[in-house]
Amino acid sequence: MRNRFLTSLNTLFAVIAVIWLVPVSVAGQASLAKAAPAATVKKTWTPPRTPDGQPDLQGMWTNATITPFERPSGMTKPFLTEEEAAALEQQSAERHLNADSVAPKPGDVGNYNDFWFDAGTKVVSTRRTSLVVDPPDGRVPVTAAAEKRRDDNLTNVDSYELMSPWDRCITRGPGRMFPAGYNNAYKIIQTPGYVVILHEMIHEARIIPLDGRPHADKSVRLWTGDPRGRWEGNTLIVETTNFNDKGWIATNGASARIRGVPHSDALRLVERFTRVDADTINYEVTIEDPNVFTRPWTVAIPLMRDDGYQMFEYACHEGNKAIGHILGAARTAERIAADGAKKK
Repeated sequence: MRNRFLTSLNTLFAVIAVIWLVPVSVAGQASLAKAAPAATVKKTWTPPRTPDGQPDLQGMWTNATITPFERPSGMTKPFLTEEEAAALEQQSAERHLNADSVAPKPGDVGNYNDFWFDAGTKVVSTRRTSLVVDPPDGRVPVTAAAEKRRDDNLTNVDSYELMSPWDRCITRGPGRMFPAGYNNAYKIIQTPGYVVILHEMIHEARIIPLDGRPHADKSVRLWTGDPRGRWEGNTLIVETTNFNDKGWIATNGASARIRGVPHSDALRLVERFTRVDADTINYEVTIEDPNVFTRPWTVAIPLMRDDGYQMFEYACHEGNKAIGHILGAARTAERIAADGAKKK
């Protein structure tokens, strides 16, 4: 089911690139020079506390957004003006409204109708032009070797073991909090000594100890890594190490160029959760892996409180026909090619 969203997501990203690359008016350029992102306005706000004194992050939070993961090629400015953001959101709304009337391209099997999408309707509140905030160009610093591995990952149909860990219903991967086309909800629960984050996608539950214990021995390697949390003021910092070398940094189509990029067992994540008002958590994650990236890079995504959101069970393997069909079709294509070669 995951792959059926890629065509529509790619269409949306193309629309975003076109809108942002259209030159703005002189008035718009002037307002851009003066405009400060809304999130940079400093406010005095004291977060509530849990019974054991932790800053309270509990609740249901979502991060669906139409802001692209990376800054579109050819774009140089880091922020949109209010007018540009409004135009982009209007364009996205019209695309969503008319999506079901667009005929599939030749050879395209089609897609679910847009009713089943939950990819958001707004750009992020900071009005940034990408979720990647460092490096300053908004682009992930992937090595050429890792890009080649990505291309191999996305086209390999030799074995299920080489396919996406998301398609295999194992994990969304280290980028589990990157927005996707649907299921962008996270329930945070706090107990004395622990923070638990329940992810709607693949129903992963991260149990993060806060008691200062060391990471597991380096010989212990996990799909989702070994997290350790601590508080610095009102910010929860979660450091995760001990990953295995079998996964991808990102598995969903909304991650665009980064989908399929592998990670090594040198991967290290540092996440920061800071509640800045009653309805917003500023979330940042810095990703380090010297075997895959030329330098560390950072993604920032506001988490928005949504008490009315209902999280349902994510039943992944039940009815998962995709992998069997993909591999079966590949073997059929190979037999047809082999039979054709014999006849020559």
